Amino acid sequence: MVSYIIQRFVAGILTIIAASIIAFVVIQLPPGDYVTAYIANLQATGTMVSMEEAAALRIQYGLDQPVYIQYLKWVGLMLRGNFGMAMEYNRPVLEVIGDRMTLTVIVSFAAVVFIWALSLPIGIYSAVRQYSIGDYIFTFIGFIGIAVPNFMLALIIMYVSYRFFNVQSIGGLFSPDMALQPWSWAKVWDLITHLPLPAIVLGLAGMAEVVRIMRANLLDELRKPYVVTARAKGLAEHRVILKYPVRAALNPFASTIGYIFPFIVSGSIIVSLVLSLPTVGPLLFKALIAQDLFLAATILLLLAVLTVIGTFISDLILMWIDPRIRFGMEGSK
Repeated sequence: MVSYIIQRFVAGILTIIAASIIAFVVIQLPPGDYVTAYIANLQATGTMVSMEEAAALRIQYGLDQPVYIQYLKWVGLMLRGNFGMAMEYNRPVLEVIGDRMTLTVIVSFAAVVFIWALSLPIGIYSAVRQYSIGDYIFTFIGFIGIAVPNFMLALIIMYVSYRFFNVQSIGGLFSPDMALQPWSWAKVWDLITHLPLPAIVLGLAGMAEVVRIMRANLLDELRKPYVVTARAKGLAEHRVILKYPVRAALNPFASTIGYIFPFIVSGSIIVSLVLSLPTVGPLLFKALIAQDLFLAATILLLLAVLTVIGTFISDLILMWIDPRIRFGMEGSK
């Protein structure tokens, strides 16, 4: 098992390296660069920039060099804990990202907890009580969750809160008086009280999808001969369901962790704009529009890291819940 974990770790490192190369190259595929966008914005306000000034800016940001040289310099900076300069902000990338990355991970984790805490029992109930009223209700809610975009759900919640409950603003992760305060237990509690709304909005679609996966997998397991045999021997119904069929049905359920993390982050861009969430989603959107190379590449790299971490966690969970995977690894030695 140790060798398997080492193999997965090495594969994850190689995946991150490949993702960093792809992200760095893809960002530069559109015509122009940050200086081009910067000059266009200045010219829109009536300010003219000479060719010499544009060339000086490209030299200053290192945009005058070939792509592979820029990438190697960026990797060299990363090895020293520096991800380059955010050109639009004229500050180091890590300073610009700052607390946004931490808050993004917290919001993503809260959404994943919401997804798992509800989809697992609902999926089991829908499979065990197939075609019951509760199953139809949860199926209908699931279809609504899949069909309605997250940002539209956020707009609906904001409208209902304002129209019927006279709540002026439900966005953000902090109260107005706490947003700029240094971290303290009071600010942490304020963050916790604001987490449920973005977690529900971001996690509803994922929860609906995972419920359908869990229901279908468990229905397939419940029809297998070993379940019929267990019932024929008089085993209690809750043990018949929970001891083996649920564990076997959890395999695809656990494997969804690998894409839930980056899906929540990348899918939260519009939701973050609607709910005024201080996450990296809006920052990535602005960086891509401005062609801010190092800022956008760093955020995309962090998404790749989240994907690798999620996949690694799902592999460990699969090893824990399914003995066949562990026995397969031992048999391959």
